[in-house]
Amino acid sequence: MVAINSAIEVDLTGQVCADSIGPKLYSGVVVNLTSYTVPQDQKEGYHHRPTSTTTMRDGKVISRIVTMLKQGAGVVTSRNHVRYIVTEYGVADLYGKSIRKRAEALINIAHPDFRETMKREATELRYL
Repeated sequence: MVAINSAIEVDLTGQVCADSIGPKLYSGVVVNLTSYTVPQDQKEGYHHRPTSTTTMRDGKVISRIVTMLKQGAGVVTSRNHVRYIVTEYGVADLYGKSIRKRAEALINIAHPDFRETMKREATELRYL
């Protein structure tokens, strides 16, 4: 079984926020724990997919892959339950990876306009 969901934000450790923008709920809380735990036992694992790597907020283009989730964001899927993150720039397989390897993989599939900033911020956080 494979579960596919969208995300509002994914941080460089693999945490996924899919229902809020910071503390403000954006969509209903509709998490079905079975869809997160059952696929982990399967060979294909669990998938999460941001709709795209960027979105518009307050007239500004922002990245959905971020160094850290916004303060108050709800973690819908923990970093331990995400297997793949898929964007228009590729696939990051996070299974069994260290924080460093996760950060590298996610930066590589982020929008190119945000990659250098993410690398700098990830280095400051000692992820890289």
